[in-house]
Amino acid sequence: MTTKEYLGQAYRLDQRINSKLEQIASLNELATKCTGVLTGMPRNPNRGTSTMADAVAKIVDLQAEINRDIDRLVDLKREMVSLIKAVDNTEYQTLLELRYLCFKTWEQISVDMGYSIQHIYRLREKAYDEIRVPPER
Repeated sequence: MTTKEYLGQAYRLDQRINSKLEQIASLNELATKCTGVLTGMPRNPNRGTSTMADAVAKIVDLQAEINRDIDRLVDLKREMVSLIKAVDNTEYQTLLELRYLCFKTWEQISVDMGYSIQHIYRLREKAYDEIRVPPER
């Protein structure tokens, strides 16, 4: 795994967590729209469970997945912080922290650090060379 791929894992995991949170919001909306119909007619024994029960079950499953993903993201960020802190150059550390821990774009980092985008790209390559990616597990 390259340095860029390793450091990019946190962003992708964060995106997946946000996607699942959006799914939960959608399921919550669906669950609150569900209404029961009360009639004197007997129920069909072959009829599936209610839409609300399905939505609630999916919400619970997604929340468990999100909790696992958040735990993984915290562990991954902890690893990344120790890798970034091992870099001697504080400018490289700042660049890597802004990109891979704060998820800022290169353009935002350029503005924040007061450098041209071309200089940021040069610093990025030098910073990548300083990172020692742990072997894949």
